[in-house]
Amino acid sequence: MLLTIDVGNTHTVLGLFDGEDIVEHWRISTDARRTADELAVLLQGLMGMHPLLGDELGDGIDGIAICSTVPSVLHELREVTRRHYGDVPAVLVEPGIKTGVPILTDNPKEVGADRIINAVAAVELYGGPAIVVDFGTATTFDAVSARGEYAGGAIAPGIEISVEALGVRGAQLRKIELVRPRSVIGRNTVEAMQAGILYGFAGQVDGVVGRMARELADDPEDVTVIATGGLAPMVLGESSVIDEHEPWLTLIGLRLVYERNISRT
Repeated sequence: MLLTIDVGNTHTVLGLFDGEDIVEHWRISTDARRTADELAVLLQGLMGMHPLLGDELGDGIDGIAICSTVPSVLHELREVTRRHYGDVPAVLVEPGIKTGVPILTDNPKEVGADRIINAVAAVELYGGPAIVVDFGTATTFDAVSARGEYAGGAIAPGIEISVEALGVRGAQLRKIELVRPRSVIGRNTVEAMQAGILYGFAGQVDGVVGRMARELADDPEDVTVIATGGLAPMVLGESSVIDEHEPWLTLIGLRLVYERNISRT
């Protein structure tokens, strides 16, 4: 079994693959203060619930693939793999790792590992040209060319960041539950905020994707738009440009990168 770990700024998503099939997944909060020992205990608790894995940490795991946007967590996970999975092949996504996707940005090292991994999965599953919209701490828009190259993208504040900012900076506003309101015309403050967030972000997605698609292809209709990330389901029904929803896009990309790197060793 392959253990994949996607460390984001807010949440960490773990997936367990049996071949090409994801058979288990977990979502936990990302805490940059956790030590390698704490992470090892957490992993043991999660994987101990799966019937195909043993009671000891590492039992049943044949490989590990990790990407992280939080350097301190990546450092601790590196220590976890060294101390507790010493005999298991591990791929940590960082400069020098073979992805199969050329990066066309001015400084490829600046691009978040998760964004490259999403591009890898998008090319494999849907081909190019494509745009990946990842609804996480930030909402990222990543463009993949017809030749399968990572062409660049755009970064906007995420949905939860915007909600928190409204609650902090608005004197008469507060944190709200992220659900669809009865109408775009809110009848109270909570519904007005929900409408602004939901339909505002849907409009942002449609606008950015539309402009990006026109730059990416002669015919924008040729561009496949893929949504992923924990908050994607909130916007799916309101956006007119999203073609596919793949919640495990990053984990699939990690599996592909693992296979491409381990196969050459």
